[in-house]
This record gives sequence, C-alpha cells and structure tokens, in this order.
Amino acid sequence: MVASYAPIFLLFVLAAAVAAGMFGAGHFLGEKRSTPEKDMPFECGNESGGAGNAKLSVKFYLTAILFVVFDIESVFVYPWAVSFKELGWTGFLTMLSFLVVLVVGLVYCWKKGALEWEI
Repeated sequence: MVASYAPIFLLFVLAAAVAAGMFGAGHFLGEKRSTPEKDMPFECGNESGGAGNAKLSVKFYLTAILFVVFDIESVFVYPWAVSFKELGWTGFLTMLSFLVVLVVGLVYCWKKGALEWEI
C-alpha cells in the first residue's frame, strides 16, 4: 500500500529540491549591490502614484477567496473523473454531494451580490 505512494512522494521531494535549488542559486549567485535606483518604488514601469497603504475593497478579497475555492474544486474533480469507473456509485454520490455543496455556496454568493464587480 505504501509503495503505491512512492512516486507521489518522490515528486514532492523532487519539487522541494528544485525549489530549494532555485532559491539557493538566487541567493548565492545573484547580485547584492543596492543602488538608489533599485531602492526606488517600481510599479509597471511608471513612477508609483497614490498612497502605498491604500485599503482594498472587501469585494476584492471575497473574489480572490471564491477563485481559490473553485480552483481547489477542480483539483478534486480531475482525479475523480480519471478513476470514475473504479469508484462506482459510492464515489459518484460522494462527488455529487461535494458538488451540490459548492453549487449551493455559489448560488448564495451570487444572490448576495458577491460576484458583482464595482469600480
């Protein structure tokens, strides 16, 4: 049973090693000289304008959270779809209940106006 998880574990170890290698290479090989031009605020190639501590609307955060929730949903639906035949009716009903909960949440957010983007 544990041996079937070995490729996934190896993938996580490899991904962590690559990430650590990239951070290490950037730290040891990257330039560390600080110049006044590097220390200036930079925003899309233009001088930054406006307050740096401006508060964002709650709608922005709500939209971001909804995006993450439905992005995570796709992470769960893809493996289910791949092993649909092996899971049988139990797997189907479990995923159906999962999707019903998400759809009810989406309808609730829609009715509350959380998906309306006002500038």
